[in-house]
Amino acid sequence: MPVLEKRRCPRPRWLLLAASGALLLAGCKRPPAQTAGGAAAPTPGSTPAAPIAAAAGSAIPAPIAGKFNVAFVYIGPVGDGGWTYAHDQGRQQLEKLVPDVHTAYVESVAEGADAAQVIRGLARKGFQLIVTTSFGYMDATEQVAREFPGTKFVHVSGFKSNGSNFGNLFGAMESMKYLAGMIAGARAKADGRPRVGYIAPFPIAEVIRLGNALALGVRASCPECTLTVRWIHTWFDPAREKEAAESLLADGAGVVVTGADSTGPLVAAAERGRWGIGYDSANACQASPARCLTTPYWNWGAIYADLVKQIQAGTWRGGNDYRDVDSGIVGLAGFMEGEQPAPGVPAEVVPEVRAVLDRMRAGTFTRFDLFKGPLKNNQGALVLAAGQVLTQEDLEGIRGIAGRRDCAICMNWLVEGVSGELPKQ
Repeated sequence: MPVLEKRRCPRPRWLLLAASGALLLAGCKRPPAQTAGGAAAPTPGSTPAAPIAAAAGSAIPAPIAGKFNVAFVYIGPVGDGGWTYAHDQGRQQLEKLVPDVHTAYVESVAEGADAAQVIRGLARKGFQLIVTTSFGYMDATEQVAREFPGTKFVHVSGFKSNGSNFGNLFGAMESMKYLAGMIAGARAKADGRPRVGYIAPFPIAEVIRLGNALALGVRASCPECTLTVRWIHTWFDPAREKEAAESLLADGAGVVVTGADSTGPLVAAAERGRWGIGYDSANACQASPARCLTTPYWNWGAIYADLVKQIQAGTWRGGNDYRDVDSGIVGLAGFMEGEQPAPGVPAEVVPEVRAVLDRMRAGTFTRFDLFKGPLKNNQGALVLAAGQVLTQEDLEGIRGIAGRRDCAICMNWLVEGVSGELPKQ
């Protein structure tokens, strides 16, 4: 399986950890970023510009007196059409959902020392809550939280917390990837192209977990189908993402599913007359409405509103907050209330997807039910015996973190039906 060259400045949100603890990432110096209080949606079908990371001297926005002030730190530009765009939509929704809340953000902030300076600058300005939205911000957020015990800090996608003013937040996107896999498998089967392609950012627990869930969904609707992976070693690089999709399509994939942040793979699929599935943002299919089947996406607005209300009520304590589908943190385009599936979704799979989604939203089919034995890896070895389930630590693939158990069946394996092997780190 081809492995694309590794980028020098990755931003993994989760890392497979050794017993000694977290692997630290150095910040990459780039030109200063802008700050703003609002963002425009990317033009449908456009390719967003590559991110420009904030340098140490970036301007820090100011809070407004008499408001509950929340600041967000973003890894990419708000117009990326994916991860950062979805967070910024959530930020704007927060202001509408909770009275007397003021929000601000700093976009395209490099991980490492630059992130620490930006986070510290926001705390000094007097923001009551600071939300950091990339894995590489975890240690910087933890450090600044110790320095400012009166400020609340929430790190999205991490796994560290202090039981006081510093916690983490994430959600069960693996469940939406499973449903997306069911749709991809049904489309591949209908077209007689039993190969689905997956653009995977990094060989880390989060990406592996989502890819495995996707593969399980594909095989649920198309047992003869396989999932082929291209590892791109970046979260946001529109040209590289499109290149990976084109490679998968050239190898015979009838559907490409992206795990990265831009809509480039959807455009590539449309150009070949094939099918694509987006990621991160509910508007991703606008890049290729005729050939996009669906997109699993994040709903941050209500979650941020709930978080702020807890802090205002004095009931929030920084811990590990990993929310399942019934919380509303994730969605699937075309299958939520009042929506209709895209025309390319095979009719026979629609009731099946809706039935599973209904169970997920009712809380009767969780992420733990998704990864329930018996399960084999793609080498044929039994990973989970019948009835056995993974723990949260297994799903996150973490070790050596204070207050957390070590994973026993760590998410560092590919499920049956995925071709190739994990690249070496």
